[in-house]
Amino acid sequence: MSVRHLLGVRRLDTIQIQELIEVSAEFRRRMKAGEALPQFPGKVAGLLFFEGSTRTRVSFERAAFALGIQVTNFTGQGSSMAKGETLRDTILTLRQELLDTIVVRHPSCGSPQLVADFFRRPVINAGDGEHEHPTQALGDALTILLRKGRIQGLTVAIVGDVMHSRVARSNAWLLSKLGAKVRFVGPNTLLPSNCALLPGEPYFKLSEGLEGADVVMCLRLQKERMAQGLLSSIGEYRRLYQVNERTLRPAAKDVIVMHPGPINRGVELDDATADGPRSVILDQVESAVYTRAAVLFWALGGDPDAVLDGATSVFEEAEA
Repeated sequence: MSVRHLLGVRRLDTIQIQELIEVSAEFRRRMKAGEALPQFPGKVAGLLFFEGSTRTRVSFERAAFALGIQVTNFTGQGSSMAKGETLRDTILTLRQELLDTIVVRHPSCGSPQLVADFFRRPVINAGDGEHEHPTQALGDALTILLRKGRIQGLTVAIVGDVMHSRVARSNAWLLSKLGAKVRFVGPNTLLPSNCALLPGEPYFKLSEGLEGADVVMCLRLQKERMAQGLLSSIGEYRRLYQVNERTLRPAAKDVIVMHPGPINRGVELDDATADGPRSVILDQVESAVYTRAAVLFWALGGDPDAVLDGATSVFEEAEA
């Protein structure tokens, strides 16, 4: 069997995406019912996080635990990389440490591909620079399905710092492949210059971007990745692009509000919206556990057909 990597959503076809979401939904059912997931005794996953993380790291740890997978954590700080070792040499060393899979988050675009080239066992991208964050998009899709009942035909507005957001790119590719209409909403300076190459339509005015939207996905202003001059002031951004009860008026009446976290409260979202009935932000956190369990299961050679035998399709439920 060929090595199963998950390096980005763009490389997945619609059938693969649907299969991973179906397994995620079945794992959700089993975990909520107290039923065991398929087990991988003796398998070890390395979590290589070169950027800070709470949600992604913890959910991968929880997912691995549910599958009987041991976890070993690794960060650049405090490792041999702090002494000048290259990423290549680090990966070659870890390959000899008998890890079965690596989950990697790195500030450089394309780094998971380099890890896959040298590790030669399953590699899962937990976020690389401004490129992709595929497991976040899978979890977001599951959240939308559970709340809205469908993805096909929905209008999804992704609002904010799209230029620097790997979450925006993975969600745009995934949701468009599943039949949603994607909009990118934000100031011209924070939308990618190559928007035409992405599966989404740019909007520079918030009210127009949210008109009729079924899902509004807010993004954090990634000031750590921004060049100077891209944003005149936080105050002006808040005034023009904050999602709140007033600015949501043009959206669909049953609109849901999402955010990958962490939230800059009072900037991209106000408290009333982040904590209100429209918000599915905490649902996103929970869904990520199930989708990351599904991805680990798949990467380590699990058979989705065996898991889904007799299970009700979450997509068929949505259509019904």
